[in-house]
Amino acid sequence: MKPLNRLIIVAALASGCATAGGPPRPEPFPRPGGPAPPVTTAPPVAAPPAAAPPVAAPPSAAPLAPASPTLAGNLVQTALAFQGTPYRFGGTNPSGFDCSGLVLYVFDQHGIAMPRLTAQQFEVGDPVDLADVEAGDLVFFSTVGSGPSHVGIAVGNGQFVHAPSSRGWVRTERLDGSYWRQRFVGAKRIAERR
Repeated sequence: MKPLNRLIIVAALASGCATAGGPPRPEPFPRPGGPAPPVTTAPPVAAPPAAAPPVAAPPSAAPLAPASPTLAGNLVQTALAFQGTPYRFGGTNPSGFDCSGLVLYVFDQHGIAMPRLTAQQFEVGDPVDLADVEAGDLVFFSTVGSGPSHVGIAVGNGQFVHAPSSRGWVRTERLDGSYWRQRFVGAKRIAERR
């Protein structure tokens, strides 16, 4: 094949992969009592690598978060609204979150200033034993090195919501799943109980 023909074919293929309009613009999350957030759907994914934790389906009989107007319940409801939002390294808004960025954004929506990084977030709040974790508590895991390197928000029923880089979107998983149980390093209570 002639070099010019190859160039034309490569250019045609490359132009078919281009997208128009750039990345979506983030919009602020609505305050309680405002309009509902847009619904997002997670893209289909390939089979997980062997070391990745299994995704747990929430039990259908019980709600994931308390149906009460507590700050903790509101934090959980806000976090759950972002299920399906893509993972983005360094992301701190609804166009994409990393784990600590999700925590930072959710707490900020309820007037609670949080540090940006997981290790810094681990220094905030009151320690809670795993057996005493409640909805709204932060749960920390060691996925890289020996200290806390991943964070999520407990949602009740032994589950937490987080933004893992593995399989790429905000979702809930079980705290007692073998992957997460082995890597649990602590929990902190930030939100007061009313």
